[in-house]
Amino acid sequence: MKYRLKIGEETADLDVSHPVRGKNIEFAIGENTYHVDHQAISNNCLRLIVNGKAIEAFLIRGKHGKHVFVKGRTFLVEDADQLPSHRGRPTGVDQAPGDVTPPMPSVVVRIMVDEGDLVKKGQGLIVVTAMKMETTLKAPYDGTVTAIKTTVDAKVAPGDILVEIDEEVPGNE
Repeated sequence: MKYRLKIGEETADLDVSHPVRGKNIEFAIGENTYHVDHQAISNNCLRLIVNGKAIEAFLIRGKHGKHVFVKGRTFLVEDADQLPSHRGRPTGVDQAPGDVTPPMPSVVVRIMVDEGDLVKKGQGLIVVTAMKMETTLKAPYDGTVTAIKTTVDAKVAPGDILVEIDEEVPGNE
């Protein structure tokens, strides 16, 4: 089966072969081939083994597609063939692919940065807990923290922007 997925601002053609040995699938994006074994941990959580490397992914169904949270980053994944040709200005969770938002309803347990801090892509910003599991939300890119929109012990949900970061644009220092 062939799919066209829009992930953030990019579109990828995905060619998925039929399941190999039950839960295993194989797919290609461009020249790259991936072998994936998957297991549902809960309604919104999958354990994936991608080319031999284990990762956990959290999924939340949204108005325009699925919000996928992997390794501290959130991505909006949409079926590109189902998108209207012009959707207008995005709002809410769709506003920016680099928004720092929790993957599921959570409680903030630690804030690791302050307003004005310079952060590097992948740096831990906020720790949230859900279902007795802590997750560190990470910086989607290099930049400066311009606002922290939460507090410790706050109850937060997908789409809540917890930290705003002004992206550092190369050459504009």
